[in-house]
Amino acid sequence: MSRVSGVVSTLLILVSILVVCQMIFVRTVLGESSIWQTEFVTFGLIAATFVGAPYILMTHGHVNVDLLPLYLSHAARIRLALFASIMALGFCVLVTWNGAHWWLEAFEGGHVTSSMWRARLWIPYLAVPVGMGLLCLQYVADILCLLTGRGLPFGLKPEDGI
Repeated sequence: MSRVSGVVSTLLILVSILVVCQMIFVRTVLGESSIWQTEFVTFGLIAATFVGAPYILMTHGHVNVDLLPLYLSHAARIRLALFASIMALGFCVLVTWNGAHWWLEAFEGGHVTSSMWRARLWIPYLAVPVGMGLLCLQYVADILCLLTGRGLPFGLKPEDGI
């Protein structure tokens, strides 16, 4: 699922790029106004961020400071990685829960944007609970890998260190 989320995120970014190019063409060459493009790109890039987060976690593409883990023993690294992952999982569960309520409120209330486009807000809001829910699953997978020894804490081998 994390790989699929990475593909979806990439597609959202590519479509956003195409929409920006179309918006520039419409405004400069055709001299017409753009109505929906700015909102679409904003929502698309935010959705790409949330939906792509599980892929980034899976590939360890996030920013990571390895200074403290380099000074720790392998066992202490595992404990630190478990602690950090459990704390992050708790945060993601909280954001998923609140994002689901936020999405449901927009869906049931029929909320739309205040622009002329009047986009239904439940569509872009769906990226929050879906992306964060998938991120929760990726954290669970990472925690299980640490507990079973299939994953290295912070990507460091037992002999790595200062």
